[in-house]
Amino acid sequence: MARVYNFSAGPSMLPEAVLRRAADEMLDYGGSGQSVMEMSHRSKEYGEIIGGCEALLRSTMGIPDNYKVLFLQGGASSQFAMVPLNLRKGGKADFVLTGQWAKKAHSEAKKFLCANVVADSSDKTFSYIPKLDPQKFDPDADYFHICYNNTIYGTCFHALPDTGKVPLVADMSSCILSEPVDVSRFGVIYAGAQKNMGPAGLTVVIIREDLIGNADESVPTMFNYKTHADNDSMYNTPPTYAIYICKLVLEWLRDEMGGLSGMKAQNERKAGMFYDYLDSSALFKGTVDKADRSLMNIPFVTGDEELDKKFVKEAAAAGFVNLKGHRSVGGMRASIYNAMPVEGVIKLIEFMKEFERQNG
Repeated sequence: MARVYNFSAGPSMLPEAVLRRAADEMLDYGGSGQSVMEMSHRSKEYGEIIGGCEALLRSTMGIPDNYKVLFLQGGASSQFAMVPLNLRKGGKADFVLTGQWAKKAHSEAKKFLCANVVADSSDKTFSYIPKLDPQKFDPDADYFHICYNNTIYGTCFHALPDTGKVPLVADMSSCILSEPVDVSRFGVIYAGAQKNMGPAGLTVVIIREDLIGNADESVPTMFNYKTHADNDSMYNTPPTYAIYICKLVLEWLRDEMGGLSGMKAQNERKAGMFYDYLDSSALFKGTVDKADRSLMNIPFVTGDEELDKKFVKEAAAAGFVNLKGHRSVGGMRASIYNAMPVEGVIKLIEFMKEFERQNG
């Protein structure tokens, strides 16, 4: 069977070159006579894999030397608790609510500290990024939390809040590695790998060193960033195979995509084509304020639920899968992460034009 174009919000498609490389090395990695899946995480061979992955991530993102890179498990959702448990001092934090994941981070943090909402876009089903009033920021907050790109609703921060001395914490699960970012603007960046970095099971945390070691004794060992920083992400068995795939993805980004600047250019091209079509279509409409549109996740509707269902069904039959929108939004959503080729977006638009011609 021919490979489909997978527009899933995650786990998402991986670069075909990465999958082929992994297939070639499945039974014998580097002449070791074993798969990376079978390899001891304490072995010399695996030490080179995880060390190489970290070095590549540092060079790709320009991570400063005073930041630690942690390879963890538990998904980004585990960070909703780990962040307040490790960063709380005065017991206060600021949150911007821009979608379900931002809401969940806020809800979890409320168990451990006073979680102040400085802005909220739920009044319009999170279809925009709310304007931020710095006067509502707490200068004594332990941290300021945002969800950088909102997977479900298709919005993204295109300008970061100036939080002064308060560490900015960002969930970047659905946009990490999609474009260059200034890591020094953040205290903590965390991301589930299953959008742009690799398979599900790996969570990457990039954290400024001065924010490590502040957890009190009540924090469980595995939820203390210091545990993992002191042991180079090897306190327990890390998600070894997912880290290996992440390393291959980073090599692909460097060698074939021109790094993050090249990746951004391709992502802007893909999203630009898609939004241009939505803006000109008489049938399909985007659901997000134009100023806040995401490069990664594009929700759209016809305005007719039955027609939406028909489109999703016919698209899947034509090889365009996982286009159904999240249940809280409805309609459709095309997630066009790094691994989605330009060709996939072009062909989807062609299919949509034909569907519009037949159903408009």
